Amino acid sequence: MSINELQESIDKQSAILVYFQNDHCPPCMSLRPKVETLLETDFPKMKLQFIDSFKNPELTAHFGVFAHPTLLIFFDGKEYIRSSKYVSIPELKSKIQRPYTLLFE
Repeated sequence: MSINELQESIDKQSAILVYFQNDHCPPCMSLRPKVETLLETDFPKMKLQFIDSFKNPELTAHFGVFAHPTLLIFFDGKEYIRSSKYVSIPELKSKIQRPYTLLFE
């Protein structure tokens, strides 16, 4: 995926979570299904995009990602939340809830 393709996806979607990870990161692998479940159950209109940082170093650099996992959440094309390393699902849910509700309900 190119920088332009990802930026276009961010700009097109009202809400998108971009998940930077790599296959050699146990916390990334452990957190991934929890994030997927959170979005499916609580935020179904939010798109989810996974980026493998080792395969896409230009994307990682462009978005200033220095740790794994890193979650970037965009609403209407603007970065709203950035969370890295130790991500708490309940905390993430509470951070997403208000802007998501304002946008979709």
